Amino acid sequence: MTALIELRDVHRTYGRGEAMVRALDGVNLTIARGEFVAIMGPSGSGKSTTMNLIGCLDRPTAGKLLFDGAEIQGLDNDQRALIRRHFLGFVFQGFNLLARTTALENVELPLIYKGMEPAERRARARAALQKVGLEGRGEHDPSQLSGGQQQRVAIARALAGDPMLILADEPTGNLDSQRSHEILTLLQQLNQDEGITIVMVTHEEDIAAYARRLVVFTDGKITRDEPVKERVA
Repeated sequence: MTALIELRDVHRTYGRGEAMVRALDGVNLTIARGEFVAIMGPSGSGKSTTMNLIGCLDRPTAGKLLFDGAEIQGLDNDQRALIRRHFLGFVFQGFNLLARTTALENVELPLIYKGMEPAERRARARAALQKVGLEGRGEHDPSQLSGGQQQRVAIARALAGDPMLILADEPTGNLDSQRSHEILTLLQQLNQDEGITIVMVTHEEDIAAYARRLVVFTDGKITRDEPVKERVA
């Protein structure tokens, strides 16, 4: 399988001297196209720092970071913003939907930033809502949708730009167990049927079990990297 993300001896430190914090300490990690990877670890373990690096929201202090074979650790803010805009989709715990904007308009938003013409972005947004099972909810505001439906809108927004990679940060943190199962099953389907690469950060083993691969961080290092056992229905 072709590597999509590579971290080669990556370090990320904050502060100096006695106040220095080693968020990542020589991490080596390769994520292939089409993988569904769960990243776990306690607070301060380095998992969020890794997500920020992969998502081009931060840069390593040392080491190499590659996206689709190209080194990106030295890119400036504008260059990293272009990668986020054109190749990445983000799903957050808090949904991050605009309250007074319809579901369809929320999904369209990143396409506006890409400079897409109105007719094309409207068509893409409708298609993305259909993929997540919300084709009849496009004109609803977030307040008219359940938590699970709002997260589906957020996933549709991430999908609309046809990303190479979806980064999901605690995507079920605000949902009950039934809605969590629905969202995680949807991510599985997108991975299996659409071939979309997904990296998901979570604190919980039962959430990570929906992925195909588990990577565990402790004190800035990877301490486990293994396939996830097949779930029993």
